[in-house]
Amino acid sequence: MNLHLKIWRQEGPDQPGKLVDYNVKDVSTDMSFLEMLDVLNEELIQKGERPIEFEHDCREGICGSCSMVVNGIAHGPQHKTAVCQLHMRHFKDGDTIYIEPWRSRAFPIIKDLVTDRSAFDRIQQAGGYISVNTGAAPDANTIPIGKEVSDKAFDFAACIGCGACVAACPNSSAALFTGAKIAHLALLPQGQPEKRKRVLAMVEQMETEGFGDCSNHAECEAVCPKGISIEAIALMRREYFKALFK
Repeated sequence: MNLHLKIWRQEGPDQPGKLVDYNVKDVSTDMSFLEMLDVLNEELIQKGERPIEFEHDCREGICGSCSMVVNGIAHGPQHKTAVCQLHMRHFKDGDTIYIEPWRSRAFPIIKDLVTDRSAFDRIQQAGGYISVNTGAAPDANTIPIGKEVSDKAFDFAACIGCGACVAACPNSSAALFTGAKIAHLALLPQGQPEKRKRVLAMVEQMETEGFGDCSNHAECEAVCPKGISIEAIALMRREYFKALFK
């Protein structure tokens, strides 16, 4: 099939950007979205033009680096799918596809579709971990955890930090990401000793990075490739207020 692409091109963080038109022909429906961009880049290189910069790593929906907005939707139209796992069979011959980077002041554009998402790293470093003694790993059954609790903690831990929640939120809030990182540790016994310090530090860092406030639009949940529930935000808020009062 043949497609018309409108792709955001920007030379650098301080340069103006714009949508540029490209036509790609004979696109296989079996291609992934990133493979389609690879083909376009090969054509641009052969013409002596600068290829389109975009991030990727695992291409298996695991790492979260394939951050782009497709037709106004973070990660594209396929529900619970990272853009690297989005396949061209979900589009039609002759379609016009708009491809843009994440839009958030906290995620400044580096070049074309590449944004600086290191703000997430700093939120994680502020408290998204547990402190344990070094040495041999403890026995897996030393601390019994109920299946319902462990399943919920695992669901929150599935967050890949892609930033789609921020890109979709009208306030550019990072509440779903931060909430997921706080919630999965708050539910487990290993996370209890530092839970008050953790939630205060991570929420403070989130605010310092310039992310907006959550106003419960739930757009974040709708575009999350791992389907993380906004219940994480509610749990984060409960933990935050408990930590404030104690």
